[in-house]
Amino acid sequence: MLKTIIIIGGPSKGTRFRPLSLDIPKPLFPVAGFPMIQHHIEASSQITGMKEIILIGGYQPTDQLTRFINEMQQEYKILVRYLQEYAALGTGGGMFHFRDQILSGSPELFFVMNADVCCDFPLEEMLTFHRPKGSNAVFTILGTEATRQQSLTYGCIVEDKDTHEVLHYVEKPETFVSAIINCGIYLCSPDIFTYLKMAFRKNQEDVSSVLTLRSAGMYLLEPGSVLENPWFYKVLCYR
Repeated sequence: MLKTIIIIGGPSKGTRFRPLSLDIPKPLFPVAGFPMIQHHIEASSQITGMKEIILIGGYQPTDQLTRFINEMQQEYKILVRYLQEYAALGTGGGMFHFRDQILSGSPELFFVMNADVCCDFPLEEMLTFHRPKGSNAVFTILGTEATRQQSLTYGCIVEDKDTHEVLHYVEKPETFVSAIINCGIYLCSPDIFTYLKMAFRKNQEDVSSVLTLRSAGMYLLEPGSVLENPWFYKVLCYR
C-alpha cells in the first residue's frame, strides 16, 4: 500500500504571488489549465497500490480548499485528506507531527512532494529504482541539473562518479558545490521517521537534513538510464 504526502505550505508563504494569492491559495493556482496540486494528485492516483493522498499545510480549511478536495476524490476515486499544521513546521516537521496519520494502514512506501514542483512526475521510475534495494533504502530523491549560479539557491548533492554514491549534501551553499540539486520529490520508507527524529535532535527541520546524517549510504541513478525524458532528472537513493 502506498501514499502520497503533498506539502502545500501556508498563507505566510508565496508572498511573491500577491495580490493574486490573497484570493486563492498558491497550491490552487492554475498551471496548464488545472490547479497546481491537481497535477501531483493525478500523477499519484495513476500509481498501482496508491490508497491515500494527504495534503499538509497551514491554510485554513476554507470552502474553496474543501471543495477542491471533494472534487479530487470524485474525479480520481482516491481518498484525499487535508491535515492543518498548528504552526509552520517545515517539510520534515509537518511529516513528523502527522507521522501516525501517515503510517496508518502500514504503507510500504510513501511519496513526499512539494506543492510548487511542476514536472512530469516519474513516480513509477522511482518505485522501480527504489524497491529492489529492499530494507536498505530509506528514501529515494529526485534531482536535477542546474547551472552553477542556479545551484546556489538549492540543496546541492555531490556524487562519486564511479559508484554513484552521494558523498556530500549542502543546502543553499555560499559557493559552488555541485550542479546536481534537490528537486523536492521523495519516495520514503517508514524508517525515514527514525532519521527525522535524529535530525530534530540536531535542530534541523527539513527532510533534506536527513541527507547530512552519514549513517546512511546514498546512491545516484544517472538520468536517461530508466527515464524516457532525460532532461533534468536524476534519481538518487538514500539508504
